[in-house]
Amino acid sequence: MSLTEEILSHLPGDVLGGLRRADQILKSIRENTTPTPTVVTESQQLLGAVDWDVIICGGTLGILIGCALAVRGLKVALLERGILRGREQEWNISRQELEVFVELNLLTAEELAEAIATEYNPARVKFQDGGEIWVENVLNIGIDPVYLLATLKSKFLAAGGELLENTPFNTVAVHPDGVIVNSQYKGKLLLDAMGHFSPITKQARQGKKPDALCLVVGSCAQGFPENNSGDLILSFTSLQNQCQYFWEAFPARDGRTTYLFTYLDAHPQRLTLEVLFEEYLRLLPEYQGRELQQLQFQRALFGFFPSYRQSPLHTPWQRILPVGDSSGSQSPLSFGGFGAMVRHLQRLTIGIAEALQTEQLSAKALSQLQPYQPSLSVTWLFQKAMSVGVNQTIPPTQINQLLSAVFQEMQQLGMPILKPFLQDIVQFSALTQTLARTAIHHPVLVAKIMPQVGLINLLDWMLHYSNLGIYSALNAITPIIEPAVKNLPTPQQYYWHRLIDGWKFGSGGDYVLR
Repeated sequence: MSLTEEILSHLPGDVLGGLRRADQILKSIRENTTPTPTVVTESQQLLGAVDWDVIICGGTLGILIGCALAVRGLKVALLERGILRGREQEWNISRQELEVFVELNLLTAEELAEAIATEYNPARVKFQDGGEIWVENVLNIGIDPVYLLATLKSKFLAAGGELLENTPFNTVAVHPDGVIVNSQYKGKLLLDAMGHFSPITKQARQGKKPDALCLVVGSCAQGFPENNSGDLILSFTSLQNQCQYFWEAFPARDGRTTYLFTYLDAHPQRLTLEVLFEEYLRLLPEYQGRELQQLQFQRALFGFFPSYRQSPLHTPWQRILPVGDSSGSQSPLSFGGFGAMVRHLQRLTIGIAEALQTEQLSAKALSQLQPYQPSLSVTWLFQKAMSVGVNQTIPPTQINQLLSAVFQEMQQLGMPILKPFLQDIVQFSALTQTLARTAIHHPVLVAKIMPQVGLINLLDWMLHYSNLGIYSALNAITPIIEPAVKNLPTPQQYYWHRLIDGWKFGSGGDYVLR
């Protein structure tokens, strides 16, 4: 019996079976044998009267945007395939990002405080033999999903929202004046919040394989020594299984959570989640200084997250907008999920309300709500630098050496440079300064990384890097533009507001250091 089988067999539920089912899905994606669903159809017939302004499919994170829209007075229906409830594992985020819940009248200050299950400081960044970097107030808040979703569910219903639990999404027919979901529910606009594996997203992407995957395994366990610090990203091994392993750890309400994750392509020869979990258990004692028999495992965590270069996703249909992970609006370095949804929550809430008010519901108009963001696109090169091709040969310590050098340079430049990057926000000035210092102080490392990432990827990155600079300049002049936008006809205002949002988020200008 493997370590994975031994540990998971003692946890409640069929955890081992769940891990193996996830591996089967992963295998079908890697081998490109997943059938492309046909869940979206189009009709030229008019629907006539509709029941809702917005129908949202996918409740776990859909309740965030659903509650925000309902509080604004829109008629919203939310379809959830099971019962809408939060999981036990906390969601980690930075405190300042949580302010949006109060700003959108979703939570009171007291309710937000109640939603915080854990808080820790400081957090560490370290790569093998490099020095330790310590930061405070970055992804150090653990939100209780059970309390948060229950509270938002109550607020949603009180605001007039309709929650349709045990109602999985099956089909949507798009009409000139609305959509009809499951041949029953009629609305003006459908929001797809069903995540990475949404059937709508699958149909829109037409069977395209992901350009990259992030595999994650981990657990929450008791029995660790008292430790109120965490690890944001840490590596202590050279290449293993043609992968660079990265670790994350932080206190949780009922133990300590530890993750092992790695970036790789979608080649069929890559390791499985079960193999990665075995590696996690093999290396965990060295990482945390505790033997497995000293730990009491509370739950196991595993998953994989696909990412596509062509993101955010623009569907070919009117009146359908993917949000959250369905849209691919997170970078290939992040897992997306709660943090990515929260970051864009206010922007999407205001934009969706404006789209409905001005009847800007064409595919072109809705695509402006998920704009190109060079601040995300530049991170593709970073993902390539943190991974290695399936048949590629590089020095085993090369990735660790590069990352250690880059983060040490960012530390020298100060927290205004380091903190945004640790929260997956890339800004032109910070990136330029970091690259310049790294090239000057570590020219040999930079030269080594170029063959690893490839010339085509480097040229593609230079385009996005240039656009990042352009977006930063445009974002800087928006205070001059905004007064003129107010005098434009209402439909034109919609497009200008989306442009301004695109410059702000596409340049990382939405981040303010506090």
